[in-house]
Amino acid sequence: MKRLSTQLLLILFVAVAITPAMAQGPGRGRGGPGGGGPGRGRGPGGGGPGGGGPGAQGHGGPGHGQDARHEEDHVVFQYLLTNHEKIRRDVKMLPNGVETITESDDEAVAAKIKEHVYWMKERVEKTQPIRMRDPLFRALFQNTKTIVMKYEETPKGVHVIETSENPYVATLIQAHAQVVSLFVKRGFAEAMKNHAVPNGPLKTSANFESNPVIEKYGKVEQLDTEVQLPRPESKICVDITKGSDPAELNAAIEKVARFVNIYGSQDVKDVQIAVVLHGDATLAILHDDAYKAKFGVDHNPNFDCLHTLHENGVEIFVCGQSLVKKGQKTEDVMLFIDVAYSGLTALVNLQQDGYAYMPMLK
Repeated sequence: MKRLSTQLLLILFVAVAITPAMAQGPGRGRGGPGGGGPGRGRGPGGGGPGGGGPGAQGHGGPGHGQDARHEEDHVVFQYLLTNHEKIRRDVKMLPNGVETITESDDEAVAAKIKEHVYWMKERVEKTQPIRMRDPLFRALFQNTKTIVMKYEETPKGVHVIETSENPYVATLIQAHAQVVSLFVKRGFAEAMKNHAVPNGPLKTSANFESNPVIEKYGKVEQLDTEVQLPRPESKICVDITKGSDPAELNAAIEKVARFVNIYGSQDVKDVQIAVVLHGDATLAILHDDAYKAKFGVDHNPNFDCLHTLHENGVEIFVCGQSLVKKGQKTEDVMLFIDVAYSGLTALVNLQQDGYAYMPMLK
């Protein structure tokens, strides 16, 4: 029902907007070819059935609100998706790109195809990226300087030639043309999907693991996204209370290494991370002799990861109150770990100092 309501509203909007535009003829009015006027829209972005270069992004991602045309491109693209069955498209692959003809027998749809292509050409030439959540469209906008786009209007749509002297960018153009054809064929069902980047020198949408800072611990997934990236000068307070098998590394401690690698994966070096261990996690900080006496295990399995965290600038505190209640002394603690008066005061003080609180529940 929500999609149907959205489509009905869009059709009503276009019925109002198109009438005066058609009266003016096909000349370039305020909304470009076809006379499409301003509007407000949300949802899947442009770069769609008109085939005119990389297209608009869904709301909330990079590029949103960065130019005056953004919302109007949303409205046009959604209208084309709603009417995708009225669009026909012919694609010819060239050695260095594509040649496409996109048309409709419906005059209103044909006008919107022309408008869409006109503004998408503007976006390519001015590098005004939208639909940046889609890896394929993001890759195209990273290479707009090498893209040449020419088009001419036909009585029922547009004839576009899009090329690049860069062989890899040419494959991006061809992949984009195929995706646009899927928009024409499937409408909203295809527009809601991300599209992979062809194999090449640019990062693809395939995820992969890496350990950019701490090699042995805390693998992270390298994602092709630019939403909520690690920020410089971040401060994180990690609260660890969960214990583990004395013969195994505490999983919560290794997750701190993952935090370090997450920030390192974006080359953010000035993040501050502090760890507070208390409750059942308290005795993970015992040196080998004290650990063996307590658990009968020759070597504390947490030592190497904790020491690596320390070497990478992570501050590590243990609750002095928990330590004593569990029958240990401050001299039983690893040399590089600080004994706090209490876990409570350490957590409160760190948050007062601007650290974001991160409870480690697993």
